[in-house]
This record gives sequence, structure tokens and C-alpha cells, in this order.
Amino acid sequence: MEITLAGLTSSAELQTLLFGVFAFIYSTALASNLLLIFTICTSRKLHTPMYFLLINLSLVNVFSISVTTPKLLQTLWTHRNTISFYGCVTQMYLFIWCVGTELLFLSFMAFDRYAAICHPLQYTVIMRKEVCIAIALAVWVAGNINSSINTGVLLQLSFCNSNIVDHFYCDLPPVIKLSCSDTSLNEMMTFVADVFYAICSCGLTLTSYCFILRAIFRIRSTEGKKKAFSTCSSHLIVVSFFFSSVIYTYAGKRASSDYSLDKFVSLLYSVVTPVVNPLIYSLRNKEVKEALKTIIERVRLLRRPQV
Repeated sequence: MEITLAGLTSSAELQTLLFGVFAFIYSTALASNLLLIFTICTSRKLHTPMYFLLINLSLVNVFSISVTTPKLLQTLWTHRNTISFYGCVTQMYLFIWCVGTELLFLSFMAFDRYAAICHPLQYTVIMRKEVCIAIALAVWVAGNINSSINTGVLLQLSFCNSNIVDHFYCDLPPVIKLSCSDTSLNEMMTFVADVFYAICSCGLTLTSYCFILRAIFRIRSTEGKKKAFSTCSSHLIVVSFFFSSVIYTYAGKRASSDYSLDKFVSLLYSVVTPVVNPLIYSLRNKEVKEALKTIIERVRLLRRPQV
């Protein structure tokens, strides 16, 4: 009924150092994502389909990093690596939900850019308010269904081998390895999820960007090309960063025996990505920077003493 997490390191001194690093990363991720959500919600210029999807992506980032990092911080601070079995299952369920949901949101954000650049006249019809809300609800539900199925199938297994998970949080592949019963169904369901959520989402995203790049190259003006590239470059950076690490972990991990590399790659999409996403979308986005400046000016005016 208790799981032991191998963690990132066994050195007490290094654990103390890592606690400070991850505490800073976690607080930065929460602050930056919540600030981005607040900025979009308070600025009417940003009330567009692209930024509506970006709000959902930021919510997923807050949700995702809050599933794994607090437990990691507790482990690093107290040097106690144990977690209850059902606590482990809950963490796994929530994290799988986050990963699947983020993959789908990134795909639909690519589709949104495709509709805006390749079909600008029909964009307001294609991405109207009702469609955006339906997409967001469908994505959250689809991510939950995937997580519920994989976690439900896992609970049917018997665990009588080692209780040590060679990871810093409870993830599906290392937990399945602890089972002493037949895991063929679990491996099949994991493979189906890999294909649908990782490979198909990546394929749809790349297809959207192929059409986008073709449309950009057809633009005659240099200024128009720069504007189109700047609109898509931020999203493309996030997509390539997130998709590559997730596909390696869940689709390519079976052939890998380097667990230290697995942990490092997992850090990229479970801890680093939630910090990087809001920074990329805000620093490389002129509209978001202008909205942030407006908010800062309003705060300064409120702080001025009344005469």
C-alpha cells in the first residue's frame, strides 16, 4: 500500500539545492501562467479564439506542474520518498489527463493558426464562439477519458513485486513494471493512447503547419511574411519542445534503458514546459506585451497618492 519514489538523486546536499531550484521554477510557473490568464481576460483586444485556447493551455500548465512538483518539493525537503499507493494512482491519473489535454490543445491551436492564415475571410465563421467552447470542452473530456481508462485498467493489476518506482513522480510505464500479473492489456491501451494523443496530434499539427508555410511563402510582401511568421513561431517552438519530449517518453521509451535520461526528458515537459510556455507566448507576442504594459500603467496610477 506504499510506493517508494527513487527521486532525482540520493545526495542530501544536492537535494537541498534542487529544492531551491524547483521551488523557484514552480512559483515562476504559477505566477507567469496566472498573469497571462489575467492579462488575456482583462484585455478586450485579446478576446479572440487564439487567446481563448491559450487561456486553456495556461490552465493545463498550472494543473500539470501542480500535480508533480509539490510532491517533488516535499521529497527533496524531508528526504522521504514514500507515497501511498492510491496517492500514486491519483497523481498518475491527473498527470495523464494533463498530458493528453495539452497535446490536443496544441493541435487545435495549430488548426486555429491554419484557419487564420489560410482562410482569413472565413476565420470568424470557422472559429466562432460556440465552436471554441465546444473544442475546449471536448479536449478536457477527451483527456479525462484517456486518463480514466488507463488508470482504471491499471487498478485491475496485482502488485506483489518491488514497490520502488524509478522516477520522481508516479508515471504509467514505471508503475506498470511493478505488477506481477499480465500487463498486455495495459501495454496495448498505452500504445493506443500513444498513437492517438502523441503521434496523431503531432501529425495533425505538422499538417496544419505545412499548409501554413505554403500560404506564407505565397505572400508577396516581406512585411506580411514577417507578421505571419511571428504569429506562428511562438506556437511552433512550444509544439516542437513538448511533442518531442512526450513522444520520446511514451512512444520511444520501451526501447530505452537509460532511466536517468528518462527522468531528464520527463522534467522537460512536466516542470520546464509550464514555465517556458507563458514566457514564449508573452515575450514573442506584441499584443500580449502591449496588454501587460497597459495593466502595469493602471497599477501605477492606482498606487499614486491622491491629491
